Amino acid sequence: MYNIGMRSLRKYCCIAFVSAALLPWNATAVNHEALTTRLFIQNKNTGSVERMLVQTLQAIKEGRLQQALDYVDQLLAISPNFALAHLIHGDLLSAKARILNGFGDANAANLNRIQDLKDEAEIRIRNYFDQNRGLTQPNLLVELSEKQTHVLFVDTARSRLYVYEKSHKDTLKYLADYYVTIGKNGIGKKDQGDKRTPIGVYFASRKLNRPLPDLYGDAAYPLNYPNEIDSYERKTGSGIWIHGTPRDTYSRPPRASDGCVVLSNPDMKALQDILQLGNTPVVIGVDFQWISPESLKQQAQAKSALKVALENWRKDWVSQDTDAYLAHYASDFFYSEGGLSKWSGYKRQIQANKPKVSVNLSEVSMFTYPNSAKNMVVVDFEQEYISPALRNVMKKRQYWVQENGQWKILYEGSA
Repeated sequence: MYNIGMRSLRKYCCIAFVSAALLPWNATAVNHEALTTRLFIQNKNTGSVERMLVQTLQAIKEGRLQQALDYVDQLLAISPNFALAHLIHGDLLSAKARILNGFGDANAANLNRIQDLKDEAEIRIRNYFDQNRGLTQPNLLVELSEKQTHVLFVDTARSRLYVYEKSHKDTLKYLADYYVTIGKNGIGKKDQGDKRTPIGVYFASRKLNRPLPDLYGDAAYPLNYPNEIDSYERKTGSGIWIHGTPRDTYSRPPRASDGCVVLSNPDMKALQDILQLGNTPVVIGVDFQWISPESLKQQAQAKSALKVALENWRKDWVSQDTDAYLAHYASDFFYSEGGLSKWSGYKRQIQANKPKVSVNLSEVSMFTYPNSAKNMVVVDFEQEYISPALRNVMKKRQYWVQENGQWKILYEGSA
Protein backbone atom coordinates (compact mmCIF):
# COMPACT_ATOMS: atom_id res chain seq x y z
CA MET A 1 0.00 0.00 0.00
CA TYR A 2 1.25 3.46 -0.84
CA ASN A 3 2.46 5.37 2.22
CA ILE A 4 2.87 9.10 1.41
CA GLY A 5 4.96 9.39 4.56
CA MET A 6 4.82 13.11 5.38
CA ARG A 7 2.60 13.32 8.43
CA SER A 8 2.04 17.06 8.45
CA LEU A 9 0.77 17.12 4.88
CA ARG A 10 -1.42 14.03 5.38
CA LYS A 11 -2.88 15.52 8.53
CA TYR A 12 -3.44 18.82 6.78
CA CYS A 13 -5.09 17.14 3.80
CA CYS A 14 -7.36 15.13 6.08
CA ILE A 15 -8.45 18.18 8.08
CA ALA A 16 -9.00 20.16 4.91
CA PHE A 17 -11.14 17.54 3.24
CA VAL A 18 -13.29 17.06 6.34
CA SER A 19 -13.80 20.72 7.20
CA ALA A 20 -13.87 22.58 3.88
CA ALA A 21 -16.01 22.32 0.77
CA LEU A 22 -14.48 22.68 -2.66
CA LEU A 23 -14.60 26.29 -3.78
CA PRO A 24 -15.94 27.22 -7.21
CA TRP A 25 -13.56 29.16 -9.42
CA ASN A 26 -15.19 32.28 -10.71
CA ALA A 27 -14.47 35.80 -11.90
CA THR A 28 -16.49 38.98 -11.95
CA ALA A 29 -17.76 40.43 -15.21
CA VAL A 30 -16.01 43.69 -16.09
CA ASN A 31 -16.01 46.25 -18.84
CA HIS A 32 -12.71 45.14 -20.37
CA GLU A 33 -14.17 42.01 -21.94
CA ALA A 34 -11.03 40.62 -23.58
CA LEU A 35 -8.91 41.14 -20.48
CA THR A 36 -11.55 39.65 -18.21
CA THR A 37 -11.89 36.62 -20.48
CA ARG A 38 -8.12 36.04 -20.42
CA LEU A 39 -7.95 36.36 -16.63
CA PHE A 40 -10.99 34.12 -16.20
CA ILE A 41 -9.65 31.39 -18.48
CA GLN A 42 -6.19 31.39 -16.91
CA ASN A 43 -7.68 31.50 -13.42
CA LYS A 44 -9.71 28.40 -14.31
CA ASN A 45 -6.56 26.73 -15.63
CA THR A 46 -4.67 27.57 -12.44
CA GLY A 47 -7.66 26.31 -10.47
CA SER A 48 -7.74 23.10 -12.47
CA VAL A 49 -4.09 22.45 -11.68
CA GLU A 50 -4.68 22.85 -7.96
CA ARG A 51 -7.96 20.94 -8.02
CA MET A 52 -6.33 17.93 -9.70
CA LEU A 53 -3.39 18.16 -7.28
CA VAL A 54 -5.83 17.98 -4.34
CA GLN A 55 -7.79 15.14 -5.97
CA THR A 56 -4.55 13.21 -6.55
CA LEU A 57 -3.41 13.53 -2.95
CA GLN A 58 -6.89 12.65 -1.68
CA ALA A 59 -6.92 9.51 -3.81
CA ILE A 60 -3.46 8.57 -2.48
CA LYS A 61 -4.58 9.13 1.10
CA GLU A 62 -7.57 6.83 0.51
CA GLY A 63 -5.47 4.16 -1.21
CA ARG A 64 -7.03 4.68 -4.67
CA LEU A 65 -3.69 4.51 -6.50
CA GLN A 66 -4.94 3.96 -10.05
CA GLN A 67 -7.36 6.86 -9.78
CA ALA A 68 -4.57 9.00 -8.36
CA LEU A 69 -2.42 8.03 -11.33
CA ASP A 70 -5.24 9.00 -13.72
CA TYR A 71 -5.56 12.38 -12.02
CA VAL A 72 -1.84 13.11 -12.16
CA ASP A 73 -1.73 12.06 -15.83
CA GLN A 74 -4.43 14.64 -16.54
CA LEU A 75 -2.46 17.18 -14.54
CA LEU A 76 0.66 16.57 -16.61
CA ALA A 77 -1.35 16.83 -19.82
CA ILE A 78 -2.32 20.38 -18.80
CA SER A 79 1.09 21.32 -17.34
CA PRO A 80 3.77 19.02 -18.76
CA ASN A 81 6.59 20.91 -16.99
CA PHE A 82 5.02 20.73 -13.51
CA ALA A 83 7.82 19.24 -11.38
CA LEU A 84 5.57 18.50 -8.39
CA ALA A 85 3.24 16.45 -10.58
CA HIS A 86 6.21 14.54 -12.04
CA LEU A 87 7.42 13.69 -8.53
CA ILE A 88 4.01 12.32 -7.50
CA HIS A 89 3.75 10.47 -10.83
CA GLY A 90 7.10 8.79 -10.19
CA ASP A 91 6.04 7.80 -6.69
CA LEU A 92 2.80 6.29 -7.97
CA LEU A 93 4.57 4.22 -10.61
CA SER A 94 7.10 2.99 -8.05
CA ALA A 95 4.28 2.15 -5.63
CA LYS A 96 3.15 -0.56 -8.00
CA ALA A 97 6.37 -2.44 -7.37
CA ARG A 98 7.21 -1.62 -3.74
CA ILE A 99 6.08 0.17 -0.59
CA LEU A 100 7.25 3.77 -0.49
CA ASN A 101 8.57 5.19 2.75
CA GLY A 102 7.91 8.85 2.06
CA PHE A 103 6.88 11.61 -0.30
CA GLY A 104 9.38 11.65 -3.18
CA ASP A 105 10.81 8.26 -2.16
CA ALA A 106 11.20 7.29 -5.79
CA ASN A 107 13.55 10.27 -6.21
CA ALA A 108 15.04 10.44 -2.72
CA ALA A 109 18.53 11.44 -3.84
CA ASN A 110 17.74 15.17 -3.78
CA LEU A 111 16.18 15.80 -0.36
CA ASN A 112 16.25 19.60 -0.66
CA ARG A 113 14.40 19.47 -3.96
CA ILE A 114 11.81 17.11 -2.50
CA GLN A 115 11.27 19.40 0.48
CA ASP A 116 10.74 22.32 -1.92
CA LEU A 117 8.04 20.35 -3.71
CA LYS A 118 6.42 19.36 -0.41
CA ASP A 119 6.26 23.04 0.49
CA GLU A 120 4.67 23.88 -2.85
CA ALA A 121 2.08 21.12 -2.42
CA GLU A 122 1.15 22.34 1.05
CA ILE A 123 0.79 25.98 0.09
CA ARG A 124 -1.25 25.20 -3.03
CA ILE A 125 -3.60 22.98 -1.00
CA ARG A 126 -3.97 25.64 1.68
CA ASN A 127 -4.96 28.17 -0.96
CA TYR A 128 -7.43 25.75 -2.52
CA PHE A 129 -9.36 25.60 0.72
CA ASP A 130 -9.05 29.31 1.56
CA GLN A 131 -12.69 30.28 2.06
CA ASN A 132 -11.91 34.01 2.15
CA ARG A 133 -10.30 34.25 -1.26
CA GLY A 134 -12.24 36.57 -3.50
CA LEU A 135 -15.01 37.34 -1.01
CA THR A 136 -13.93 40.88 -0.19
CA GLN A 137 -10.51 42.56 -0.24
CA PRO A 138 -7.46 42.81 2.01
CA ASN A 139 -7.88 45.03 5.05
CA LEU A 140 -6.11 47.97 3.44
CA LEU A 141 -7.15 51.50 2.53
CA VAL A 142 -7.13 51.53 -1.28
CA GLU A 143 -8.27 54.08 -3.83
CA LEU A 144 -7.35 53.90 -7.49
CA SER A 145 -6.97 57.01 -9.60
CA GLU A 146 -9.14 57.65 -12.65
CA LYS A 147 -6.43 56.19 -14.90
CA GLN A 148 -5.75 53.13 -12.76
CA THR A 149 -7.99 50.14 -13.41
CA HIS A 150 -6.38 47.34 -11.37
CA VAL A 151 -4.30 46.71 -8.27
CA LEU A 152 -2.21 43.61 -7.52
CA PHE A 153 -1.85 42.28 -3.97
CA VAL A 154 0.99 39.85 -3.26
CA ASP A 155 0.52 37.89 -0.03
CA THR A 156 3.94 36.42 0.69
CA ALA A 157 2.63 34.16 3.48
CA ARG A 158 0.22 32.52 1.03
CA SER A 159 2.58 32.67 -1.99
CA ARG A 160 -0.30 34.24 -3.88
CA LEU A 161 -0.94 37.21 -6.16
CA TYR A 162 -4.51 38.57 -6.20
CA VAL A 163 -5.93 40.71 -9.00
CA TYR A 164 -8.59 43.30 -8.19
CA GLU A 165 -10.36 45.74 -10.47
CA LYS A 166 -11.82 49.15 -9.71
CA SER A 167 -15.59 48.89 -9.57
CA HIS A 168 -18.55 51.17 -9.01
CA LYS A 169 -19.12 52.98 -5.73
CA ASP A 170 -15.37 53.22 -5.09
CA THR A 171 -14.99 49.50 -4.38
CA LEU A 172 -12.74 46.74 -5.65
CA LYS A 173 -13.80 43.52 -7.36
CA TYR A 174 -11.85 40.30 -7.20
CA LEU A 175 -10.89 38.91 -10.61
CA ALA A 176 -8.28 36.19 -10.15
CA ASP A 177 -5.40 34.85 -8.06
CA TYR A 178 -2.20 33.00 -8.91
CA TYR A 179 0.54 31.03 -7.15
CA VAL A 180 3.84 32.92 -6.86
CA THR A 181 7.40 32.30 -5.76
CA ILE A 182 9.21 34.78 -3.48
CA GLY A 183 12.80 35.16 -2.24
CA LYS A 184 14.89 32.19 -1.09
CA ASN A 185 15.39 33.82 2.30
CA GLY A 186 11.84 35.05 2.69
CA ILE A 187 10.73 38.66 3.11
CA GLY A 188 11.95 41.98 4.47
CA LYS A 189 14.61 42.91 1.95
CA LYS A 190 17.31 45.16 3.43
CA ASP A 191 20.59 44.52 1.66
CA GLN A 192 21.93 43.92 -1.82
CA GLY A 193 22.02 40.19 -2.51
CA ASP A 194 20.09 39.09 0.60
CA LYS A 195 17.65 37.15 -1.61
CA ARG A 196 14.61 38.55 0.19
CA THR A 197 11.39 40.01 -1.22
CA PRO A 198 10.58 43.57 -0.09
CA ILE A 199 7.39 44.46 1.76
CA GLY A 200 5.61 47.67 0.78
CA VAL A 201 3.78 49.56 -1.95
CA TYR A 202 5.49 49.46 -5.32
CA PHE A 203 4.66 50.31 -8.91
CA ALA A 204 5.45 48.04 -11.85
CA SER A 205 6.82 49.63 -15.00
CA ARG A 206 6.25 48.28 -18.49
CA LYS A 207 7.78 45.06 -19.77
CA LEU A 208 11.53 45.00 -20.26
CA ASN A 209 12.18 44.76 -23.98
CA ARG A 210 15.86 43.82 -23.88
CA PRO A 211 16.81 40.13 -24.22
CA LEU A 212 16.86 38.37 -20.84
CA PRO A 213 18.21 35.02 -19.62
CA ASP A 214 15.74 32.13 -19.70
CA LEU A 215 15.50 32.31 -15.89
CA TYR A 216 13.08 35.24 -16.24
CA GLY A 217 10.68 33.41 -18.53
CA ASP A 218 8.45 35.10 -21.08
CA ALA A 219 8.30 38.57 -19.48
CA ALA A 220 9.72 40.78 -16.72
CA TYR A 221 8.25 43.96 -15.22
CA PRO A 222 10.53 45.96 -12.86
CA LEU A 223 9.24 47.28 -9.52
CA ASN A 224 10.44 50.60 -8.11
CA TYR A 225 12.42 49.05 -5.28
CA PRO A 226 13.96 50.76 -3.38
CA ASN A 227 11.07 53.19 -2.96
CA GLU A 228 11.29 56.43 -0.96
CA ILE A 229 10.79 54.72 2.40
CA ASP A 230 13.29 51.97 1.52
CA SER A 231 15.94 54.55 0.60
CA TYR A 232 15.30 56.56 3.78
CA GLU A 233 15.74 53.37 5.83
CA ARG A 234 19.05 52.76 3.98
CA LYS A 235 17.88 49.58 2.29
CA THR A 236 20.05 48.59 -0.65
CA GLY A 237 19.76 46.43 -3.72
CA SER A 238 17.73 46.70 -6.91
CA GLY A 239 16.35 44.60 -9.74
CA ILE A 240 13.18 43.41 -7.99
CA TRP A 241 10.84 42.34 -10.77
CA ILE A 242 7.64 40.46 -11.46
CA HIS A 243 8.66 37.82 -13.99
CA GLY A 244 8.00 34.36 -15.38
CA THR A 245 9.73 30.99 -15.12
CA PRO A 246 12.26 29.21 -17.34
CA ARG A 247 10.55 27.72 -20.36
CA ASP A 248 11.13 24.13 -19.17
CA THR A 249 9.58 24.87 -15.75
CA TYR A 250 5.90 25.28 -14.91
CA SER A 251 6.45 26.69 -11.43
CA ARG A 252 9.18 27.16 -8.85
CA PRO A 253 9.05 26.38 -5.10
CA PRO A 254 7.45 28.97 -2.78
CA ARG A 255 10.88 30.32 -1.82
CA ALA A 256 13.26 30.11 -4.73
CA SER A 257 13.84 33.55 -6.29
CA ASP A 258 16.54 36.13 -5.60
CA GLY A 259 13.84 38.45 -4.23
CA CYS A 260 11.57 38.80 -7.26
CA VAL A 261 7.91 37.80 -7.49
CA VAL A 262 7.73 34.88 -9.93
CA LEU A 263 4.65 33.51 -11.71
CA SER A 264 4.23 30.75 -14.27
CA ASN A 265 4.52 31.92 -17.86
CA PRO A 266 0.80 31.30 -18.60
CA ASP A 267 -0.14 33.40 -15.56
CA MET A 268 2.25 36.16 -16.64
CA LYS A 269 0.58 36.17 -20.04
CA ALA A 270 -2.83 36.57 -18.39
CA LEU A 271 -1.56 39.67 -16.57
CA GLN A 272 0.27 41.26 -19.50
CA ASP A 273 -2.45 43.77 -20.45
CA ILE A 274 -2.64 45.04 -16.87
CA LEU A 275 1.11 45.28 -16.37
CA GLN A 276 1.84 46.72 -19.79
CA LEU A 277 -0.18 49.83 -18.91
CA GLY A 278 2.75 50.81 -16.67
CA ASN A 279 2.70 52.27 -13.16
CA THR A 280 0.61 49.33 -11.97
CA PRO A 281 0.25 49.38 -8.17
CA VAL A 282 1.64 46.24 -6.51
CA VAL A 283 1.06 45.92 -2.75
CA ILE A 284 3.36 43.28 -1.22
CA GLY A 285 2.47 42.19 2.32
CA VAL A 286 2.35 39.32 4.77
CA ASP A 287 -0.81 37.39 5.63
CA PHE A 288 -3.44 39.89 4.53
CA GLN A 289 -6.60 39.95 6.61
CA TRP A 290 -9.78 39.75 4.54
CA ILE A 291 -12.35 42.27 5.68
CA SER A 292 -16.06 42.04 6.34
CA PRO A 293 -18.65 44.52 4.99
CA GLU A 294 -18.55 46.25 8.39
CA SER A 295 -14.79 46.74 8.09
CA LEU A 296 -15.27 48.13 4.60
CA LYS A 297 -17.30 50.92 6.18
CA GLN A 298 -14.45 51.63 8.60
CA GLN A 299 -11.98 51.80 5.71
CA ALA A 300 -14.32 54.19 3.90
CA GLN A 301 -14.31 56.46 6.95
CA ALA A 302 -10.53 56.39 7.19
CA LYS A 303 -10.26 57.16 3.48
CA SER A 304 -12.68 60.06 3.84
CA ALA A 305 -10.65 61.52 6.72
CA LEU A 306 -7.46 61.29 4.70
CA LYS A 307 -9.11 62.98 1.72
CA VAL A 308 -10.19 65.82 3.99
CA ALA A 309 -6.63 66.15 5.31
CA LEU A 310 -5.26 66.27 1.75
CA GLU A 311 -7.76 68.93 0.74
CA ASN A 312 -7.01 71.02 3.84
CA TRP A 313 -3.30 70.82 3.00
CA ARG A 314 -4.08 72.11 -0.49
CA LYS A 315 -6.27 74.95 0.83
CA ASP A 316 -3.69 76.05 3.39
CA TRP A 317 -1.05 76.12 0.67
CA VAL A 318 -3.28 78.29 -1.55
CA SER A 319 -4.09 80.63 1.35
CA GLN A 320 -0.35 81.11 2.00
CA ASP A 321 -0.98 80.60 5.72
CA THR A 322 2.46 79.16 6.33
CA ASP A 323 1.90 78.04 9.91
CA ALA A 324 -1.33 76.22 8.99
CA TYR A 325 0.37 74.71 5.93
CA LEU A 326 3.40 73.44 7.87
CA ALA A 327 1.12 71.98 10.56
CA HIS A 328 0.24 69.25 8.05
CA TYR A 329 3.78 67.83 8.21
CA ALA A 330 4.92 65.15 10.67
CA SER A 331 7.67 65.92 13.16
CA ASP A 332 9.95 63.38 11.43
CA PHE A 333 9.07 64.56 7.90
CA PHE A 334 11.77 64.10 5.26
CA TYR A 335 12.30 64.90 1.60
CA SER A 336 15.16 64.63 -0.88
CA GLU A 337 17.08 67.59 0.61
CA GLY A 338 16.61 67.00 4.33
CA GLY A 339 14.05 67.14 7.13
CA LEU A 340 11.26 69.31 8.49
CA SER A 341 13.49 72.19 9.62
CA LYS A 342 15.00 72.72 6.18
CA TRP A 343 11.61 72.27 4.49
CA SER A 344 10.02 74.83 6.83
CA GLY A 345 12.72 77.41 6.17
CA TYR A 346 12.39 76.94 2.43
CA LYS A 347 8.59 77.30 2.49
CA ARG A 348 8.64 80.34 4.79
CA GLN A 349 11.05 82.08 2.45
CA ILE A 350 8.88 81.42 -0.60
CA GLN A 351 5.61 82.39 1.10
CA ALA A 352 6.95 85.50 2.85
CA ASN A 353 5.52 87.79 0.18
CA LYS A 354 2.17 85.97 0.12
CA PRO A 355 2.12 85.39 -3.65
CA LYS A 356 -1.24 84.49 -5.13
CA VAL A 357 -1.12 80.85 -6.16
CA SER A 358 -3.45 78.19 -7.50
CA VAL A 359 -3.01 74.50 -6.64
CA ASN A 360 -5.17 71.81 -8.23
CA LEU A 361 -4.95 68.08 -7.56
CA SER A 362 -6.20 65.29 -9.81
CA GLU A 363 -5.64 61.56 -10.40
CA VAL A 364 -5.46 60.87 -6.67
CA SER A 365 -4.65 57.32 -5.54
CA MET A 366 -4.17 55.91 -2.03
CA PHE A 367 -2.64 52.66 -0.79
CA THR A 368 -2.06 51.51 2.79
CA TYR A 369 1.57 50.56 3.34
CA PRO A 370 1.27 46.93 4.54
CA ASN A 371 2.84 45.59 7.73
CA SER A 372 4.17 49.03 8.67
CA ALA A 373 4.94 49.99 12.26
CA LYS A 374 2.94 53.18 11.59
CA ASN A 375 -0.48 53.52 10.03
CA MET A 376 0.91 54.79 6.72
CA VAL A 377 -0.70 55.47 3.33
CA VAL A 378 1.00 56.23 0.01
CA VAL A 379 -0.83 59.05 -1.79
CA ASP A 380 -0.06 59.85 -5.44
CA PHE A 381 -1.60 62.67 -7.47
CA GLU A 382 -1.08 65.02 -10.36
CA GLN A 383 -0.40 68.55 -9.10
CA GLU A 384 -0.93 71.73 -11.09
CA TYR A 385 0.76 74.74 -9.49
CA ILE A 386 0.26 78.25 -10.87
CA SER A 387 1.85 81.44 -9.51
CA PRO A 388 2.66 84.85 -11.11
CA ALA A 389 6.10 83.51 -12.03
CA LEU A 390 5.50 79.81 -12.72
CA ARG A 391 3.11 77.18 -14.01
CA ASN A 392 4.11 73.62 -13.23
CA VAL A 393 2.38 70.25 -13.60
CA MET A 394 3.99 67.25 -11.92
CA LYS A 395 3.30 63.80 -10.53
CA LYS A 396 3.70 63.94 -6.78
CA ARG A 397 3.95 61.29 -4.08
CA GLN A 398 3.32 61.75 -0.36
CA TYR A 399 3.44 59.29 2.54
CA TRP A 400 0.83 60.15 5.17
CA VAL A 401 0.95 58.78 8.72
CA GLN A 402 -1.27 59.15 11.74
CA GLU A 403 0.33 61.27 14.45
CA ASN A 404 -1.67 61.84 17.65
CA GLY A 405 -4.81 60.77 15.83
CA GLN A 406 -4.32 63.16 12.89
CA TRP A 407 -3.08 62.54 9.38
CA LYS A 408 0.35 64.11 8.77
CA ILE A 409 2.77 64.09 5.82
CA LEU A 410 5.88 61.98 6.43
CA TYR A 411 7.41 62.37 2.95
CA GLU A 412 6.82 64.50 -0.13
CA GLY A 413 8.47 64.42 -3.54
CA SER A 414 7.98 63.73 -7.22
CA ALA A 415 6.55 60.37 -8.24
